Amino acid sequence: QVQLVESGGGLVQTGGSLRLSCVASGYFFSINAMGWYRQSPGKQRELVAAINSGGSTNYADSVKGRFTISRDNAKNTVNLQMNSLKPEDTAVYSCNARIILTLGVNRDYWGQGTQVTVSS
Repeated sequence: QVQLVESGGGLVQTGGSLRLSCVASGYFFSINAMGWYRQSPGKQRELVAAINSGGSTNYADSVKGRFTISRDNAKNTVNLQMNSLKPEDTAVYSCNARIILTLGVNRDYWGQGTQVTVSS
């Protein structure tokens, strides 16, 4: 059974920083893309940042220049460094990974979500 476990959420003041981490465990062949999504009350879930197996990244316009996504393929981990946080960054952040279970068999997995709250 594949699992994604997140850590690092919490409460921070405007302008502060947080680092989220997500580790994938279980039996699988490899991991394709990994990413972070967020959802706040009354809003749709949105992509925050993503990174593919080669290290190419993409970011939501709202976080460019403030957030950095990285991954450690050897540790099956993806991280999100969040700087200059704003109250509008407040949301539940969830890790996503496209797992290659076996050759030709891919499946998306989600973490349980971690709350990030930015106070003004």
